[in-house]
Amino acid sequence: MSREDVVGELIRAQARALKMPGLARVFEPLARQAREERWSVEDYLHEVLSAEQTSRADSAVRYRIKEARFPEVKTLDSFDFTEAEGVEAADVTALGRCDWVDKAKNVLLVGPIGTGKTHLATALGVEAARRRHTVAFWRAADLVRLLVEARDARELSRLQRRLLRVDVLILDELGFVPFDRTGGELLFNAVADRYERKSLVVTSNLPFSEWPKVFAGDEKLTTALLDRLADGATILTPRGKSFRMRRRTSTEGPPPLATLAPAADNKATKVKSK
Repeated sequence: MSREDVVGELIRAQARALKMPGLARVFEPLARQAREERWSVEDYLHEVLSAEQTSRADSAVRYRIKEARFPEVKTLDSFDFTEAEGVEAADVTALGRCDWVDKAKNVLLVGPIGTGKTHLATALGVEAARRRHTVAFWRAADLVRLLVEARDARELSRLQRRLLRVDVLILDELGFVPFDRTGGELLFNAVADRYERKSLVVTSNLPFSEWPKVFAGDEKLTTALLDRLADGATILTPRGKSFRMRRRTSTEGPPPLATLAPAADNKATKVKSK
């Protein structure tokens, strides 16, 4: 084994001990480039440390995306704006910069089933993770069930603190499953705790006028919830036929009527972001 090989093995061992995988991957090819181009020692050191810095940043993003527990990772680049109705690419691209997270504002996506709400919510969560924000994805019904279980186990305060540490809390499919009074109150408290402190992204297939149905008919609680959610929020109202239905009909023809879910009400209140 040559001296160069021995030194290379020592550097790899040191990189592992120091937890510097980026440096371990690039120090040899960069050393060859440095010799060929006659870099200074300082230039070479800068390049290998830059590679390590990039590696750590990428690892941190992957970790935050993993911790968010998205059912499936989606990005803004993969969203088909040409097929979307009621959603402008420029508006969503602006949201992708995550200024609303810095200001502790919310994003609400309200529209019929299958119009890309979950895709957009997830993609905005991914963009937030890329910008060093912590994110958590929950189906609304699952979070309410967890809140009830935590209350029964006398661990509600701990769960509430955990939720409040998250910069962006995504509540998906609000409206698919109605809550009893207890569940509705617990969800209201989770939302109220975040008001003007941390951001929410909420998707719902129901227009706001029908939200009381989700909260056991409690109009006072629903009004208070919407007042907090919509204050300064950006509200997107995608509409039109389900993306999945379009793909199915274009490849297989229309499915039997019995297999189709009832059409959602397309009407929704739209609030301009402040």
